[in-house]
Amino acid sequence: MGRNIFKVLTRRKTDSDESTSEMARCLNLVDLVGLGVGSTLGLGVYVLAGSVAKTVAGPAVCLSFLVAAVASAVAGLCYAEFASRVPKAGSAYVYSYVTVGEFAAFVIGWNLILEYVIGTASVARGLSNYIDALAGNHIRLGLRDFAPMDINFLSQYPDFLAFAFVILITALLSFGVKESSLLNNIFTVLNLLTVCIVLVSGSIKATTKYWNIPSSKVPIGYGTGGFFPYGISGVMAGAAKCFYGFVGFDAVATTGEEAKNPQRNIPLAIMISLLIIFAAYFGVSTVLTMMSPYFDQDSDAPFPYVFDKVGWPIIKWIVTSGAVFALCTSMLGAMFPLPRVIYAMAQDGIIFKPLAKVNAGTKTPIIATTLSGLLSGFMALIFDLDQLIDMMSIGTLMAYTIVAISVIILRYQVDEDKPHLQQHESSKHSNVYNGFIEIFNLNNNKEASTRTSRITNWSIIIYSIFTALLAAIIINATEPIFTEPFYFVGFVVSLGALFILLAVIARQPAVDPQLSFKVPLVPLIPCLSVFFNLYLMLELDLHTWIRFIAWLVIGLLIYFFYGIQNSEEGKKLRQPNKLQSLDPEKAAMRKEDTKL
Repeated sequence: MGRNIFKVLTRRKTDSDESTSEMARCLNLVDLVGLGVGSTLGLGVYVLAGSVAKTVAGPAVCLSFLVAAVASAVAGLCYAEFASRVPKAGSAYVYSYVTVGEFAAFVIGWNLILEYVIGTASVARGLSNYIDALAGNHIRLGLRDFAPMDINFLSQYPDFLAFAFVILITALLSFGVKESSLLNNIFTVLNLLTVCIVLVSGSIKATTKYWNIPSSKVPIGYGTGGFFPYGISGVMAGAAKCFYGFVGFDAVATTGEEAKNPQRNIPLAIMISLLIIFAAYFGVSTVLTMMSPYFDQDSDAPFPYVFDKVGWPIIKWIVTSGAVFALCTSMLGAMFPLPRVIYAMAQDGIIFKPLAKVNAGTKTPIIATTLSGLLSGFMALIFDLDQLIDMMSIGTLMAYTIVAISVIILRYQVDEDKPHLQQHESSKHSNVYNGFIEIFNLNNNKEASTRTSRITNWSIIIYSIFTALLAAIIINATEPIFTEPFYFVGFVVSLGALFILLAVIARQPAVDPQLSFKVPLVPLIPCLSVFFNLYLMLELDLHTWIRFIAWLVIGLLIYFFYGIQNSEEGKKLRQPNKLQSLDPEKAAMRKEDTKL
């Protein structure tokens, strides 16, 4: 019974390239780059740079963005390879379904829904706060008096303006992907022009003296001055926060059924988007901290404040107007992938099938889009910006982790069309010495088998466990590592285990797929991505984990009471005509999978 359940949970999607799509292929490379930049370049550049500089990293915030960009680029490389492998809607959900199995895919898809819902709601709330700040906070004060909400874990007032923004974007996305993409491109161009205005005008007023402020002139509570007022630890803590600024490029990967030539254009769009976004963040954070002392930044709206301070009110209003358009673009980009993930999961039958209905006129998943808007609008209505941002990262980081693991699994996965390799291996390697030779492939075996694939899979699982242990020690016991033997031994053992497991994976015979884009330096790059992502996940607070677990429980109830019985993959396994087309050995295996 337990074995049958395991086989059902790990059944994989087998027709990722065979089925036709009802959605229109109308997005070219420019559209995809515009979507990636537009969905990412929002709150990060207009709010995050100032707030992180003020209280976390100081002028070294530009280095925090660099570290966050490296972590995002590593994840982006893994996304790019999978986009060239699996040109379907659904992003990491489909990738994990093809490689890891149905249950892992559901968990990832469910958390991607959380990511995009929270992302849309947080940008809507940020846009509402930005407009409210320009209006002298009259909207906030009025709503607080009209409908106060005195609940600790909710906002102080219902933000009807943010709700209205989400509903407006929902209506726009319902009209059609090409129309919404055109508007997104226009807003993205305005966004980039605003960033250029900041860089050019800000550089005129920039001076390096604000990077060398002595500690005697720094207010109490704002570090020690200089370029690293909060030390290297501040740079790393800032990187964890700045990572939020790069969340969104994976929206490009959800357009597999609407992109022209997805195997080529999606990987290119991901990497080009990340380069543009990093250049904008690095330049803006550099100029911002050279125009005004880091401790004198405005955490909510840094640009209007700093340009007002230097006596340029015209630039202030130009930048403020551009910021409003940028946040609109970011909200559009954040919500764009949400109905597509829901559509992909519903089409596979693991969530409610009616959500996969595509409107004949607009060629969009209309029911999924409407549900996405209502859910995102409700979240924006009752939660404030800080709460939304805290809830967002965990789903993203888990998705990035599974994608990186899936890259390794596929690179070392046995070719199922060679069953003789599986039969040959079972009689070998019965003692410890031979097992050691096999694990490190000292015989220089060049052809992957079921056994070498299994060694790789177990190695990456154990690698993830030791990565989590090492990250926990670094985060929670930085100082005692070199003073207390318990932490020191844990640190050394965990670090040594990571290098050994990396060597074990690298020694296994790999499969060389013919793809338009492949991650270089496998398994090093994907393993680095796993480390970065798990480290940042453990940086999240307890309340974020509690909310995440509650969301996950709801999803698991849906899967076990609906999805597991209505899965399209499960239905195919139960169809006799499908089984007859298989050879007898595979047919017997498929029949056993259906016995739950």
